[in-house]
Amino acid sequence: METSMQAVLMVAGQSTRTAPLTLTRPKPLLPVINRPLIQHSLDQLVDLFETVILITGYRKEMIEATLGGQYRGMRIIYQEQKQQLGTGHAALQAKPHIRDKFVVMNGDDLFARADLQRLIRYDYAALVKRVGNPELYGVFKIDDANRIVSLVEKPQKFIGDLANIGCYVLQPDFFDELERTPVSERGEIEITSAVNSMAQRRDFYALSIEGFWLPTGYAWDLLSHQEFLMRDLQPEQAGQIENGAILKNVVSIGRGTVIKSGAYIEGPVAIGENCVIGPNCYLRACTSIGDNSIIGHSVEIKNSIILPNAHIQHLSYIGDSIIGENCSIGAGTMTANRRFDNDRIKSMIKGALVDTKREKMGAIIADGAQTGIHTVIYPGRKIWPGVHVRPGQVVDRDILLEEGEDERRA
Repeated sequence: METSMQAVLMVAGQSTRTAPLTLTRPKPLLPVINRPLIQHSLDQLVDLFETVILITGYRKEMIEATLGGQYRGMRIIYQEQKQQLGTGHAALQAKPHIRDKFVVMNGDDLFARADLQRLIRYDYAALVKRVGNPELYGVFKIDDANRIVSLVEKPQKFIGDLANIGCYVLQPDFFDELERTPVSERGEIEITSAVNSMAQRRDFYALSIEGFWLPTGYAWDLLSHQEFLMRDLQPEQAGQIENGAILKNVVSIGRGTVIKSGAYIEGPVAIGENCVIGPNCYLRACTSIGDNSIIGHSVEIKNSIILPNAHIQHLSYIGDSIIGENCSIGAGTMTANRRFDNDRIKSMIKGALVDTKREKMGAIIADGAQTGIHTVIYPGRKIWPGVHVRPGQVVDRDILLEEGEDERRA
């Protein structure tokens, strides 16, 4: 057990592709099963690492307030990346703290503990995954001994299918390589460039994962993460369950929560503390409800993430959606989650439609937004923080609150 080892998690970026959720919190604090992503990631490191160095930047104070100075016996060190100048530059910020062999990983992705255990047996190695679309990744070419020959970013011609997934075990002399690495065309120091160079001088191995890898590129990835991680949800009934409520499969209920008569909860479902689940609600599988939330009479929620202090009023339907903190969802609000033609849902990201690869995808509603009664939201649409949607409105496009805009009503 390598308990003296150090892990470096890169969590400095703002992540524009996960907007609007990351307009009010950093990506590592986005929730899955009522816990921040970063905690799920750290859970896989327990007993493998003595110290975790978090390279922070965007809203770093929120991460520090959430984690403090230790997590489950691991010491937490914070090192700010004051300018986001690439992944290599981020890794360089950890140099003053590194004593010996260490692991560097994308802090927003979840890697399986078993694969990390295998990784740290090497001096230099990278976790890789075989993919069907290698043109979207950095791809490793390897020799017969699984040593890396080269790393090519998003190759236009097929050279292999071993994708780089952003997790490496390295030695301290890797920092020398990073310091020699020229700035890329994007104006950044890329860790992949240093990996490619180091592989020409050292035995640098590619290690195919045997467990899971859960990357977080877009907001809807949180729904997939929750579906996967809820396989391990443990039952808990710390709240009050009135007569006539029905619980099936695995359901976790936090302290102070009241489940009203007539509610039908079909797990796996996780409900936080001090919530009220109204009469005749239907909570379906792979749903999480954050602390202090109120779910009104006859609301149906399916496969969704509800952040704390949300109020979803009566007769609403929330399907395959993410509802932000302090949101108020007006009575009769409907989140459509499937296209008429049954095609996969697309969502607008930075001016371009992106395939979510989901046949069912509802709405993403950011913190503090409100919908009026009988609002209808098209699949894959997003509502920015603090936006007020008028009663009866059909939301067929993203609703943004432009910077400096005084009028908050869409």
